[in-house]
Amino acid sequence: MCGIVGYVGSSDACSFLIDGLRRLEYRGYDSSGVAIQAEDRFDVTRSVGRIDSLAGQLEKTPARGCLGIGHTSWATHGPATEANAHPHFGGDGEIVLVHNGVIENFQVLKSELIKKGYRFHSDTDSEVVAHLIAESLKHTPEVADQPNLRFLNAVQAAVRQLRGTYRSEEHTSEL
Repeated sequence: MCGIVGYVGSSDACSFLIDGLRRLEYRGYDSSGVAIQAEDRFDVTRSVGRIDSLAGQLEKTPARGCLGIGHTSWATHGPATEANAHPHFGGDGEIVLVHNGVIENFQVLKSELIKKGYRFHSDTDSEVVAHLIAESLKHTPEVADQPNLRFLNAVQAAVRQLRGTYRSEEHTSEL
């Protein structure tokens, strides 16, 4: 079973995320990763195997910031590789996503996104979701004085297109 841990605060996100992922190790996984916001970009580090492997990579190339998300996962689409480990980027890097569940219609959505010019770097259904949110953002208008509402509306528009085991069908407009 996959695990997700997030951090928003004034301290170093990386150490919090690694500690949180270690607490989730009992759930089983074959890869892990973190995304940490560093100024105007996200630094993503992914690894196959144990959390110690991810922590070792982060020691060599530290990611510094006060906002981040971490994920442990089992490969459900494609092999257990760094490219298939979470987090995944969407669009031109404006979206970073981790996801638990299975998107059953990801192949159809992926084909549509490729036709629109999106490039994929993994075999996962999760990367499709990240690109789908980025595409929805292109078509979602700004909401005066509520920039987060635009993002929420884009996520909801993307989620309405997904079919899978991560949510119930009767709640298609809810997150």
